[in-house]
Amino acid sequence: MRLSNMPEAATDFSFIPAVTRPGASGTATTRAHRAGEAQLRIVEYSPAYLADHWCAKGHVLYVISGALAIEHEDGTPPAYLCAGMTWHVADDETPAHRVRTEEGATVFILD
Repeated sequence: MRLSNMPEAATDFSFIPAVTRPGASGTATTRAHRAGEAQLRIVEYSPAYLADHWCAKGHVLYVISGALAIEHEDGTPPAYLCAGMTWHVADDETPAHRVRTEEGATVFILD
């Protein structure tokens, strides 16, 4: 990843409006900030959240609190993450992935 067109800045996510979207089950509440070509997000997944789509976009994810699983469309075993762990994938890497969480989780995502 090459980060470009990203001037130095600090982001206070508490001032960014939250947007809540339903998943196949549960909700994801997101605060997003565009920084040049990158997007910075804090996402709060509710308990029993399951994403409503498979994703092929690249991400770097850091789990702030809670726990989640990254499931794979082809049945590859999930990646299980808890607070303090990261996960990353490049754009258009196969298999596609989605988030599932039983207890809920808060994550920071760079994509």
